Amino acid sequence: MGSPPHSQSSMGRYSRESSSTRFSGSLKPGSRKVNDGSKRKGHGGEKQWKECAMIEEEGLLDDGERDRGMPRGYYVLAFIVGFFILFGLFSLILYGADKPQKPKITVKSITFETLKIQAGQDAGGVGTDMITMNATLRMLYRNTGTFFGVHVTSTPVDLSFSQMKIGSGSIMKFYQSRKSQRTVLVHVIGEKIPLYGSGATLIPPAPPAPLPKPKKKKKGAPVVIPDPPAPPAPVPMKLSFVVRSRAYVLGRLVKPKFLKKIECDINFEHKNLNKHIPITKNCTVTTV
Repeated sequence: MGSPPHSQSSMGRYSRESSSTRFSGSLKPGSRKVNDGSKRKGHGGEKQWKECAMIEEEGLLDDGERDRGMPRGYYVLAFIVGFFILFGLFSLILYGADKPQKPKITVKSITFETLKIQAGQDAGGVGTDMITMNATLRMLYRNTGTFFGVHVTSTPVDLSFSQMKIGSGSIMKFYQSRKSQRTVLVHVIGEKIPLYGSGATLIPPAPPAPLPKPKKKKKGAPVVIPDPPAPPAPVPMKLSFVVRSRAYVLGRLVKPKFLKKIECDINFEHKNLNKHIPITKNCTVTTV
């Protein structure tokens, strides 16, 4: 109150300038220029200040919208999911295209190298006829697949007589490339298998006795020649097994599997020992 008037006016000017400085410091550097202009131009500077505040508010809104947008991780996840979906569809197309191209199996022949019947005893000491046999089965395996090779195995190849297994073998595992074929040999072996009275028909017939010399008869009498012995009946046998084929398409993601059940009826005759017995027409190949 006791200060001179000019000091009050100077303090007022200083207070206004300090308040203006504090207000302008809270804005961006560019806003200071606007405030400086407002001092010089009055209402025109205030209008420019309002426009600057509106631009700054719009910038803040844009930043908020960008923050609320989808993160980059979602785009990576969507790309991975889409890739696996396309890959799965491609795998299904290949699987559907290759499914009809099933392997083809043709049984050619079987050869009996050995077939012996001899007396013996089973594990319990019961006396019975025992059979020892050795045979070779020949078949043709063809892979018709265009895009894949196959790995081939089989169940035991069983040879039975009168519902008794007298021999067994197996196909050695092999790989067959696409659009190729091979001849497969399977050894069927039986060692001293008890027959329990069922081997009478398997015993080879005894050689026929020599015919007696015809006696001299009087002139004009008819000469009687005895009939030769009838040949033994063929021995019915049955061969059965399953061939497994597995392919690997696109690594191990698509693994089509093919099962072929093979059953053959064999009519064995002792005169055909060590000879190829064709059995193609007597075999049936079915898909399991």
